[in-house]
Amino acid sequence: MLFTLAVIIAVTGVLLLVLSFKDKGKAGWVQFYAKGKDAGFSLREIELLRQLSIKSKVEDPASLFWSQNQLDQCIRSFVKSLQFSGNGNSQENQEFLSKLYDFRKKIEMEKPRIKNGISNSRQMVDGQQLRVLVEGSGVFKSQVIKNTNSYLTISRPSNNKISGTFSWQGLKLSVYFWRSDDAGYVFDSDVLDEVFSKGIASLKISHSESLFRTQKRKSVRIKLHKAAFVYPLAGDSENNMIEAEPGVKCFLEDLSDTGCAVTIGGNAEAGLRLKVQFALSNAPVCMSGTVRSVQYRDELDRSTLHIEADPLPIEIRNMILGEVFCKLPEDEEELPFKVLGQEAEEMVSEQDPLEPEPEKLSSEFIFDDETAMGKSA
Repeated sequence: MLFTLAVIIAVTGVLLLVLSFKDKGKAGWVQFYAKGKDAGFSLREIELLRQLSIKSKVEDPASLFWSQNQLDQCIRSFVKSLQFSGNGNSQENQEFLSKLYDFRKKIEMEKPRIKNGISNSRQMVDGQQLRVLVEGSGVFKSQVIKNTNSYLTISRPSNNKISGTFSWQGLKLSVYFWRSDDAGYVFDSDVLDEVFSKGIASLKISHSESLFRTQKRKSVRIKLHKAAFVYPLAGDSENNMIEAEPGVKCFLEDLSDTGCAVTIGGNAEAGLRLKVQFALSNAPVCMSGTVRSVQYRDELDRSTLHIEADPLPIEIRNMILGEVFCKLPEDEEELPFKVLGQEAEEMVSEQDPLEPEPEKLSSEFIFDDETAMGKSA
């Protein structure tokens, strides 16, 4: 009798344990669906994500909604399945892939870079690079020489495009700087005195108790250095059509789903309408847009054009985002297109002197369909 009772108790215990594991599994998927709903996915899309998580052997499926690594794993699995099935170009699949990339971008952009920003200019460090805006004169480069409790000493601002000297005494400045692993900051200041500090011609400027923290860009970009073509646009027609006619050879320097930067020979102006054509995964891709800022290097006779893209077709956008998320972007200074209404100048790295020169807008080249490279006409 006692033996029978012990067996019944043991069996009951095993059944309860099994049921508890089943309940935990059900609870896990309930949490998965809840997280998916909060993230904006439909029930059908959440079910697709659940299947992808199982196929990708994700240990904690709910982590897809906060872990970029787990989400990347599932996106790669989905892209491969589209390639094998031959259904990659269907509108439904492209829309779901676009939604995955949007969510992936959201996770990337919300990733904490630093716990605390700074609140006033006294917290700036020596050597901090600056952009100094003088209304009516332009944007100048400078850096922090010394930071004391009473004032900030910066190197005399310079701009290669502006010749001659003028008095800085009493001028009002708008100062922009990028704080590594944080964000950009802007503050207003007054020039207190012109001095020499540490053997460098410098300005003493007033501190600011209130810094405006600029918003980071809303896209994730990757650094590149690959040959491309650029075409001037006269209108809005055929902006997304692949070109097979002569273009202007350039270098694609960075890329995102909202724009790119290219280096060309010679000088150019902001406001130009251009189309950039390049290759991704051996397929030609084009991006049309407007030049928002230009940085010209006189000693190299080259310009870097920062282009804001027009809305892209969903297939092209997905191709670009697929390329972007192949590697993590580097943390670096991200200047906005304009600082307080005027164009900001950015530093451009020296090109390898052994590489082919980028061409000026008047040059002609023959387009090679496979590589998007140019040959002299």
